[in-house]
Amino acid sequence: MTPCFVSRSLLLGMLVLAAVPSPALAQQRVPARPAASAPARLTTADRAAALKGIQAAIEKSYVFPELRAPIIQRLQQARQAGRYEQDDPILFAERITEDLRAASRDGHMSLSAAPGQYAAALAPPASEEGSEAFHRRRAIRFHHGLAELKLLPGNIRYLRITGFEWVRDETGAAYDGAMRFLRDGDAAIIDLRGNGGGSSAAVQYLTSHFLDEDTLLMTFLQESEPPNQSRTLSHLPAGRMKGKPLYVLIDGGVASASEEFAYHVQQFKLGELVGARTAGGANNNALLPITPGFILSISVGRPAHALSNTNWEGVGIQPTVEAPPEQALDVALSLALTRLSRERAADPVALAEYDWARIQVEARRHPPVVAPTRLKTLAGRYGEVSVTLRDNALWLTRPDRPTRRLSPLTADGLFAVDGMDFLRVRFTARSLELQWQGEPAPRVYEKG
Repeated sequence: MTPCFVSRSLLLGMLVLAAVPSPALAQQRVPARPAASAPARLTTADRAAALKGIQAAIEKSYVFPELRAPIIQRLQQARQAGRYEQDDPILFAERITEDLRAASRDGHMSLSAAPGQYAAALAPPASEEGSEAFHRRRAIRFHHGLAELKLLPGNIRYLRITGFEWVRDETGAAYDGAMRFLRDGDAAIIDLRGNGGGSSAAVQYLTSHFLDEDTLLMTFLQESEPPNQSRTLSHLPAGRMKGKPLYVLIDGGVASASEEFAYHVQQFKLGELVGARTAGGANNNALLPITPGFILSISVGRPAHALSNTNWEGVGIQPTVEAPPEQALDVALSLALTRLSRERAADPVALAEYDWARIQVEARRHPPVVAPTRLKTLAGRYGEVSVTLRDNALWLTRPDRPTRRLSPLTADGLFAVDGMDFLRVRFTARSLELQWQGEPAPRVYEKG
């Protein structure tokens, strides 16, 4: 069985979808096929059956045997107090989840009302209604979690992974395309912010691109099962990216399998982690169908990293460069451009490109302020070019060109031209300069 992880984002009320055994998990809600047997309202018998199934699963499989009795005791006390007398399946699941986590302090423990996923878990696995088809539909709908690729200034390549989906013989090809895109960049940024987890197989595939083959990554430990090792792969169609500057964006929404990749980056020193501490959910879990239409997430094992021989459960992963999550991308860009400028100092073309990009990044991080009185003095005619002041902003008009808004890049008169990343405007005491990226000298227009 492939070790799998469920999103810590369940703590935030998000839904994790999977079945047992599950090849891949993710945090997105996926359109599910209706289950005719799932009740809209719970009866006393429904609740009793659900509690019986949950307790049996905990007694049999919860990863830490010493906690099984206290968890079950918590559930029984709550039942006797009438806490679960809810006919709404969602509210019932929420209260069970709260008590499971309070007793275990384990973010992977949860119950969700998921009739479609429940039906898939009970159907023959290889059937159209079964769990394999269920996960494949979800993976395809979200492009295997590979949500966004962008070419950033300075030839820095950006990949956003929203969930670690994995479908055998299909997801690898999607990763190959993404990794080829990253490989051709001067540096790579992988954005995991908000990624609640998924399949360790996807993490293994991604991590393999940054290490030598057959490197031991994790040993998954599960009671009564032999240890299961995860090692880097030998065959990677896109090739390896060892040594390329790598920046990984993290925040408190990064959990479980997503944390595994961040942990590899930290332990193997593959790059910088930029942002905020992750959620702290390391245990690997199973997803069990619970009658009459629930899915129970239960921790059944724990990973031990090859270097630390431990994991991040309960403590999360600290970034190497702290930054507010909403600013993490610009912080990573600034770090990458600074490093590249230092490493490629002998290449004037590359240096000019990095400097051009860095000015834009720093303007976003620290927006310059130009007083309205100063803007007013800059408006006017500059040869064939005119600059007007409107809505507290300058607007540039050139013959036969659309009028463009100017945004300050520095406080001393350098402006970006909105919608034209390769053109900038600098005001001097008596002139306006149009600066085109890559041109050796600006075009100068005298005022008046």
